Amino acid sequence: MCHLSSLRISWTAKKTNDTVLEEAHTTRLLISKIRKRQATFFGHVMRREKLENLVTTGMLEGKRSRGKQREKLIEGLTDWLKAGKSLEAIEATKDRKKWRTMIANAVKQGT
Repeated sequence: MCHLSSLRISWTAKKTNDTVLEEAHTTRLLISKIRKRQATFFGHVMRREKLENLVTTGMLEGKRSRGKQREKLIEGLTDWLKAGKSLEAIEATKDRKKWRTMIANAVKQGT
């Protein structure tokens, strides 16, 4: 639902998105939804023993390309889940209930 129309704010009013969200007493939900889907996908891939497993963890053989290195999916998820080390997150994916509780706790915290 559009917050501008529900709060009766004109589209010509110079208000930032953050102030409109504060007036509506809501937060941004898109980032948390994306992170939750990334985490569920990562858990699905890590429970399988295939090539996707190696690609998502970044454990492929060979040289890396020049320039700034891209962040691995596992690094972003361990920061978001506050798992400490990436190995802890990988081991947690093997137990589906533990992995789901980690994701649920991270979503509740809203980080």
